[in-house]
Amino acid sequence: MTDHPKLYEGKAKILYATDDPAVLLTFFKDDATAFNAQKKGSIQGKGMVNCAIASHLFQVLAKQGIPTHFIDQPSPTEMRVKAVKIVPLEVVVRNLAAGSLCKQTGLAVGTPIQPPLVEFYYKNDDLGDPLLTRDRLFLMQLATPAQVEQLTTMALQINTILTQFFQACGITLVDFKLEFGLDANQRLILADEISPDTCRLWNQTETDPARRVMDKDRFRHDLGEVESAYQQVMERVLAH
Repeated sequence: MTDHPKLYEGKAKILYATDDPAVLLTFFKDDATAFNAQKKGSIQGKGMVNCAIASHLFQVLAKQGIPTHFIDQPSPTEMRVKAVKIVPLEVVVRNLAAGSLCKQTGLAVGTPIQPPLVEFYYKNDDLGDPLLTRDRLFLMQLATPAQVEQLTTMALQINTILTQFFQACGITLVDFKLEFGLDANQRLILADEISPDTCRLWNQTETDPARRVMDKDRFRHDLGEVESAYQQVMERVLAH
């Protein structure tokens, strides 16, 4: 842990200042939450696993031309990142129907979505991170039309890269959440993390709907073996 001042503590991470105002230190916690923090717990080793996975995936994306906030990983649970102003939107990309989409539409779990669906949610815990129409998003001045187009384009590019990457790992990327920030030059770059906390991941060698789950849904729905599922994702990701 660092001696530097704490800037922010979220559900899964703590953000610290460093000697360089352009650089922040992110500490990944073992804490786990679900259903907008109504369910709380801890997943042993989660911070280390998610930090390793996110660090690796940020580097995979950077090699493919996606700008990210990742600088380096100075310890197993810490990531140095560029300081950004977070855009208050969660950008969700869906390849297969699952979760809230099924609840709200009646679509069967696993229904293929072609082309992939990009959705925007307002990043606000007090309001329950609601799904926004684009008109509401503009009404609230959360992003400009040009930024929304750029966020959509980047999200779909990231989806293509990650889908192929996870395919090579024997994992299906069902859906995932992204967050973006504006750097010092007002450029949109990928921020936050990409991990089993923020992605739905299904093991391609399992057909049983419960056993195939390799992400936070194991914690959300009390499926058990949460730690081993996260560990397995890490081992497969780091091997590629």
